[in-house]
Amino acid sequence: MATKRKFEITDARGGTAIPVRVVTKAESSALAGIQDDGVLKVRLVSSPASSQEANDELIDLLANTLDIPRNKIEIVAGATTREKIVSVEGVTAADVEARLGIGS
Repeated sequence: MATKRKFEITDARGGTAIPVRVVTKAESSALAGIQDDGVLKVRLVSSPASSQEANDELIDLLANTLDIPRNKIEIVAGATTREKIVSVEGVTAADVEARLGIGS
C-alpha cells in the first residue's frame, strides 16, 4: 500500500526546497497555484517536462517570480520527470511563500 506523502515548501540547509509539478504545452509560462498535496503547480510552454528547455524555463520563471538570481535555483530531483524538487539557495520557506503570495 502506497503512503500518501504531503509535499510542502520546506527549509533546507542554506535555503528552501520546493516540490513542483510541471504541466507542459501551455500558452504561456505561469505559476498555477499550490495543489491540495502541497505541490506548486507550474505551467510551461516547453515540452516535454523532461527536456532541458522545460527545466531552464522553470528555473527562469521561478527566478523572475522570486526576484532572485537564476544561479541560486537548482533542480535537485526529478529533472527528467514532471514531479521535481527545486532548491532555492539563500531564502527561507517563509520568504518563498510570501513571494509566491501563498502564506502559511
